[in-house]
Formats: sequence, structure tokens, C-alpha cells
Amino acid sequence: MTVKNRIHLLSILLLLLASCTTKYALVKSNREEYKISNDVQVDSSIIKTYMPYKAKVEAEMNEVIGYTEVLLAKSSTVPESVLGNFFADAVFNQVKKLEPNVDFVFPSTKGGLRNDIAKGPISVSNIFELMPFENQLVLFNLKGEDFLKVLNYIAATNGQPVSGLKMNIKDKLAENISINGKPFDVAKNYWVVASDYIASGGDDAVGFNTPISRKNIGLLVRDALLREVRQIQAEGKRINAKLDGRITKN
Repeated sequence: MTVKNRIHLLSILLLLLASCTTKYALVKSNREEYKISNDVQVDSSIIKTYMPYKAKVEAEMNEVIGYTEVLLAKSSTVPESVLGNFFADAVFNQVKKLEPNVDFVFPSTKGGLRNDIAKGPISVSNIFELMPFENQLVLFNLKGEDFLKVLNYIAATNGQPVSGLKMNIKDKLAENISINGKPFDVAKNYWVVASDYIASGGDDAVGFNTPISRKNIGLLVRDALLREVRQIQAEGKRINAKLDGRITKN
């Protein structure tokens, strides 16, 4: 078969394939509104379907997993809060089990602390209300100069929930910095854990754009909190978080 004949045959096949293709076109569209009010009759079949699941979820959410001796409050007149300290320390304690070399934890901004936790029993739902987001914890190895950007962001925003840090804020800058009990050295590299929200620049956070390394450690912020409360309860203890001067200001 000549090249000309082959081209002619191919053209015929393409035309046949095109003619066999089904084409659809919208010819009519209907729209109806269903108003929901107290006049709508209850559908018992739907209720019977979801009630077993509702009961199970409520039982899980209402489970008491620990107790706090104090009100865990997010409001404060100083650059730290009782709730923020508990939150960050809880995450730090659980992260160290997975990453023993971590120096510092910044698991949430102040805006991410959604609710206070009242003095008394702590339920699973209290932790979900405190941290309703699916934020992951991410481990960074940061150069000292990048880590200093993180610390100055914390200073400029008048403190954030952090653990492994002691510093003073002066003129919206960090000074007298200690990391994990040792003086901060801008020439060193540091292992820093933050939520993926903070790491991606949430709430205008900075310092995480050019890490030496980055790794998702496979733990949700909320799950770290749940593990910590359960652990304290299993040890026969109660939460007694307090202000400890980790961030001061003058």
C-alpha cells in the first residue's frame, strides 16, 4: 500500500470514529427550593438510621480523659497564657517521644487557641473544641538566622504559645534568648516543630521558607494534646499549668 493510500485510509478511519462519538447537550433544567422550618414533618426513618452513630459519637466525645486543677485560660495580661503554656508543653512532651532532639515547639498561634478549658474534668470534646483543626506537626532543621526570624515574629506579636523557649521582648524584638535551657546561638542550627499552618505562613508567621530539612512527623496537634491529657491521668496526676515567665516584656 502506498503512502498516499495509507493516509487516505487513516482519514476514513478518523471520520468513522468521529461519527460514532456520542454528543450530549443540555435541553432542560429544573430547579426547586425546599424550605426548612418547624412545619416540616420529622422523618423517623432518617432518625433511626443516624441515631446509633450519633450515640456512639456522643459517648466518645463525652469520655472524661483527665482533670485540671486550674482554669486553662487563653486571655492574659502578659505575653504568655496558662492555656498557651499547657498547650505548647503538652505538644512538646509528646513530640519528644518521636523526635528526641527537638529544641523548640511552636504548635499554634494565639488565634488557634479556640476555647478555654474550665477547672475540673476534661473530656475528648473539650480538646476538639480547643483544637478543631486537622493541623499536622512538622519538624524543621533551621539555621540560626531563620530561627531568629521566628523568635522575632513571636516578639512582634507579643508572645505566642511556645515551649523550650525563655526570652524577653524589647521594642518588639527578642532578647536574652534561651532555647531548651541553653543560650541561643545564631551560628547554630536548631530542631523546631511547628504546625503545618504556621509553617505555611499562617497568621503571617515567618522563618520557615528555607529550612535545611523538613519532615512531617505524622502527628496531629490535637492528637498530641489528647495523648498528653490521657498520660497525665494514667500517672494519677492532674494538670496544674501556670505562668512561668517563659516570655517577659519590658
